[in-house]
Amino acid sequence: MSLVQTANDNAAPKAVDEAAEMSAPPAPSPPVPVPMASWKVPFYMAASVLLFLTQGLGMNLLTANIYQLQGSFSATTAEVSWLSAAYMAPYASLSIALFKIRTQYGLRRFAEFSIICFVVAAVLNLFVTDLHSAIVVRAISGMAAAPLSTLGFLYMLEAFPPEKKLTTGISLALMCTLFAAPVARIISPSLLDFGGYHALYTLEMGLALIAYAIIYTMPLTSPPRAVVIQRLDILSYLLLAVGFGCLAVVLTLGRLYWWFEADWIGVLLAVAVGCLALVLVIELPRANPMLDIRWLFSGPNLRMAGVLLLFRFVSSEQSSTAANFYQQLGLLNDQTITLYVIILIASVVGGLFCAMLMTTRYVGTAHFLSLVLIAAGAYMDSQSTSLTRPEQMYLSQAMVAGGAALFLPPVMAAGFKAAIARGLPFIVNFLAIFLFTQSIGSLFASAMLGTFVTIREKFHSNVLVEHILLQDPQVAQRVSQLSASYGKVITDKVLLNAEGVALLAQQVSRESYTLAYNDTFLVICLASVLGLATMILHQAYRYLLGRETDQAAALQS
Repeated sequence: MSLVQTANDNAAPKAVDEAAEMSAPPAPSPPVPVPMASWKVPFYMAASVLLFLTQGLGMNLLTANIYQLQGSFSATTAEVSWLSAAYMAPYASLSIALFKIRTQYGLRRFAEFSIICFVVAAVLNLFVTDLHSAIVVRAISGMAAAPLSTLGFLYMLEAFPPEKKLTTGISLALMCTLFAAPVARIISPSLLDFGGYHALYTLEMGLALIAYAIIYTMPLTSPPRAVVIQRLDILSYLLLAVGFGCLAVVLTLGRLYWWFEADWIGVLLAVAVGCLALVLVIELPRANPMLDIRWLFSGPNLRMAGVLLLFRFVSSEQSSTAANFYQQLGLLNDQTITLYVIILIASVVGGLFCAMLMTTRYVGTAHFLSLVLIAAGAYMDSQSTSLTRPEQMYLSQAMVAGGAALFLPPVMAAGFKAAIARGLPFIVNFLAIFLFTQSIGSLFASAMLGTFVTIREKFHSNVLVEHILLQDPQVAQRVSQLSASYGKVITDKVLLNAEGVALLAQQVSRESYTLAYNDTFLVICLASVLGLATMILHQAYRYLLGRETDQAAALQS
């Protein structure tokens, strides 16, 4: 009787609990995101474009006018290039820390503080008086500009519903990252005429003030905060920042001071390797690491990093190689304005086409189209001569620009989806891969291609000089023709002949550089073709593996 009573006593609470569960209302589902009013969408998209331009112009205005700024600072090309190195040193790694700061302290506070810092940095540019103060201010600008690219992405994604953020939204955001380089070269001649260095960065300050008003009047949706920063994260990030910063300085300046000539290049490389090794030592044993090293070096991530590095290498055809080729030919920015307008239009067309592909099942074809366009454009550029002018490169550069706009969105969308599926910490790891391949990878590609140009120029110069002998009647006639223009002002035959020889040496140097750049364009073409072949073989392997799996499953059933 007691056992029955005990059983009844135990059953009674269970019955009450079951009845309560049946009568209780269901657990509330997560709130459905409220779609943005249609009239706000173009304003948020325009805000994204402005933020990307504000951040990108700060870096590209300097790169586009590096030779023109030598006079402003009374410095050599290598000395002025320290401005780019100072900007990239903090910029290369700061976004990794900013993601955690944004998550812990809130998006709104992050956006407001970031734009205030950028405005202050832009104002400091107006007080630059010499190269040393300019280097300090550019380093501060690099730190302040890193959050703006993040905000540019967030404003573009804010304009789209959740199902379109990683398709159309991310494609348009990445398209906007391509605008700053051509716009900088389009507007630079007029700005330099107005006031040199200060005019360039007065524009940056004006854009920063407009962005300041936008951020305060057009808020972003703030995700929930979470405590994600740990004490060891600070040490790991500082070591990572020093490592990336040293690499950025070495890759920016190594080919200018030459790799084996300046002792400090080796010192910075040793510091970079040591700091990154310490990051590995700290992060590997941690239960909640800032960077999951094992996941970073997994097979899919290494393949993704390889694809991103390939993109940075082949896209350097336009961003650095072609631009340096124009400068070597003596073309100034005001002579290439039409070319960069065409590049800008091609980037927009390529980005919009990629956004359309991202909403279909043919998104994988974007990479193939991109590499085909870049390979074809680079091959066309490899046929250049010293008489080539921008008009002959309109088509090839438009193809390269369109291909560059097609390449990146599918990779980044797939990486983001994989990181989000694994949880919030893995987004930081994905950002580490993306930033390393895009910032350090871009500098590495430019450095290697620039070094290749220098080596090939020496080779072609030696080959050409071997065949130039003053005893050759044709060479003597050419020297005489070149020196004839100085005949009215130089009466000494020896000096007149020396001027002719100097002018001939200039022509030989120009021709050897042209041949060197043709070799570089051809290398980029071959790299694109090799990447295309690798992707085709990989897709064929996946297709055959899928067929074998389907056949095995059919046999088992």
